[in-house]
Amino acid sequence: MTDIDTRNGTRVGTGMDTGVGTRVEARVRTRIGVTGHRSIPAAVLPSVRTGIRRQLEGDEEMEALSCLAAGADQLFADIALDHGVPVTAVIPGMDYEAHLGDADTRAAYRRLLGSCRTRVNLPEEATHEEAYFAAGRWIVDHVDRLVAVWDGQPARGLGGTGDVVAYARRMGVPVTVLWRPGVLRA
Repeated sequence: MTDIDTRNGTRVGTGMDTGVGTRVEARVRTRIGVTGHRSIPAAVLPSVRTGIRRQLEGDEEMEALSCLAAGADQLFADIALDHGVPVTAVIPGMDYEAHLGDADTRAAYRRLLGSCRTRVNLPEEATHEEAYFAAGRWIVDHVDRLVAVWDGQPARGLGGTGDVVAYARRMGVPVTVLWRPGVLRA
């Protein structure tokens, strides 16, 4: 796994060694990021899964960017890996794993993190909300398009899905919203 630490600019393991003294950089055509709710109602889940699969299909080379949080992020990363799309984990600058949720969510996070091609460690932020929003903005700033598993409602706190979608739209990054109309999250 390539590890990028944005706090000190360290990048380890970039490119591929061909064994003959030259390095070949992997070329990525399309980078797709995700933002979304941690809780996805059962009524929405089938259409969200189908929508993510469609976003990750095609002949072009792709890379998926995710914070690997519960819900949409982990679902997106799982489907990307199932489709052979390499995943970059964007880790908010905080004690992230401790705040991910229950033991199953943390175990899924560690499993997915171990399968990621690249890990980006963001600088520490003053609050968890600021760390989440910084991670969402980092993803938007580094993708060609964004998938939002979003009910269309305002964010419930700084850095929520609504904030990241609004930022992407301000930045001109295309956003595909995956949700079933009329269904609200709990």
